[in-house]
Amino acid sequence: MKKEYIVHLSEAQRWELRRMISIGKASARKLTHARILLAADSGGPARIDSAVAEQVGVGIASVARVRKRFCQEGLEAALVRRKHSKVRARRLDGEAEAHLIALACSDSPKGQQRWTLRLLATRMVELEYADKVSHECVRQTLKRGRSSPG
Repeated sequence: MKKEYIVHLSEAQRWELRRMISIGKASARKLTHARILLAADSGGPARIDSAVAEQVGVGIASVARVRKRFCQEGLEAALVRRKHSKVRARRLDGEAEAHLIALACSDSPKGQQRWTLRLLATRMVELEYADKVSHECVRQTLKRGRSSPG
């Protein structure tokens, strides 16, 4: 099977990666990716992904991902962790958070000794402060707000 992403390191890149590994002051991930690139380099004894993975002590998929990032984005991108581009919208805005805190500090429903996270989440939806909210979202919001129902 022919490799789609072949690593071709320049002499300067090889020197920089070897220096980085020998100093050992970078993050473990960065050092591991440097070892992968050196082992996968076609200028040296180019090996298949399984041999590189065994030599470095990582999975075959990791070797394939590092090869691909090096070929598509360059040396620096292959070494550093990618920033997350996915930004999630918050379920509860400031006003809904205020209602949640007020609800948590109010008297518990009849038949209940105290508010549970699931009860609070259900009541927030019933009162239409949110379309949908999980008990985990309620927990994180109350923890972040440092509120205490007592």
